[in-house]
Amino acid sequence: MANRDWPGDGGPLSGPPSWSMDDPQRSHGWSVEDPQRPHGWPVDDSQRSHGMPPSHVVQPPPGEQSSLVRPYAMTGGRTAPRIQLAMEALVSSATSAHHDLSNRTPEYQAISALCRQVRSVAEISAMLRISLGVTRILVADMAAEGLVQLHQPQLDAGKPDLNLLERVLSGLRRL
Repeated sequence: MANRDWPGDGGPLSGPPSWSMDDPQRSHGWSVEDPQRPHGWPVDDSQRSHGMPPSHVVQPPPGEQSSLVRPYAMTGGRTAPRIQLAMEALVSSATSAHHDLSNRTPEYQAISALCRQVRSVAEISAMLRISLGVTRILVADMAAEGLVQLHQPQLDAGKPDLNLLERVLSGLRRL
């Protein structure tokens, strides 16, 4: 008689009566196409055929890239930029600086490439898919090293510029 201490030993499966060895849902309860399947669970038919649970290694779903570098690694553990940086602050590559960025982080290289055209901190964050907080820290560090130039918005008594608000409103209407 089969010992039910181990999955895949030939004994009957415990679970809903509809489960069988040929049922693709039996190992974890979700089908391959099911959007409710837990994020990152790999789909491996060889594991299913032996009644094994999904691998403990979490992988991103196909078509989605995952950054292997944690945000705190990109910022050296810092949670705030050296200077206050508004998300609408404009950033451009420093024209006078002819720096070799080959020994810099990929994030520095990407920010420098994006900022050949003037972009806001929020745009950089969205385009690189890096959180706004991390982007602020990286851009502030690059500005301190002279790699980018910052163009901060001018505030009157702590209020945003009327022209900026009108441009934002115009952009929202176009959506």
